[in-house]
Amino acid sequence: MVKIQVLEQDETKIKVVIKGIHRSYANAIRRFAISEVPTMAIDEVVIIENSSIMYDELLAHRLGLIPLKTDLERYVLPEECDCKSPLGCPRCRVLLVLNAEAVDKTKVVYSGDLKSEDKFVKPISNSIPIVKLAPRQAIKLEAYARLGKGKEHAKWQPTTVSVLKPISEEEDTHMLYIESSGSLPASEILTKAVEILHKKLLDFSEKSKSVR
Repeated sequence: MVKIQVLEQDETKIKVVIKGIHRSYANAIRRFAISEVPTMAIDEVVIIENSSIMYDELLAHRLGLIPLKTDLERYVLPEECDCKSPLGCPRCRVLLVLNAEAVDKTKVVYSGDLKSEDKFVKPISNSIPIVKLAPRQAIKLEAYARLGKGKEHAKWQPTTVSVLKPISEEEDTHMLYIESSGSLPASEILTKAVEILHKKLLDFSEKSKSVR
């Protein structure tokens, strides 16, 4: 019988002891927390104006690495969305707008200057620097965020730390520690990783029946 004991938990981190599960399965949970649990990240940027010294491509890359608050109940992965549109829809994509200008003195543009059409899906912090504008420089753009997985790109990784430590191999007891990037609560990352592992095992079981 599998038992999970929570040793430490808050919004950004969780430490649990897992008993009664083989190390390979416990490690799968650790790996899925990194690579399979989806989060929101900016994936497409339409530059309307950019007179800063930062190239458009670098600006888009920097925006993509800003962690965004994620709601897995209201949004789905683009490939699972009923819209089947490359442009996306309100169920699979969120629009964020950036309109910043330095008038008579240098201005630092921060993540808090990004305005999202969804009040929940926004940068986890308002103080992440994006670019510095000199006087009379401006940036105007539209950024589109979607759900993705860490195995596709690091910007979709929900964790900053995911570590598994064996406590007793004979008793199949392991300690799992997860730190969140802030996109999702650490407890939700753990729960989703377990759900994904369970689904993959069920799918494998069903497919294996056809080769018997």
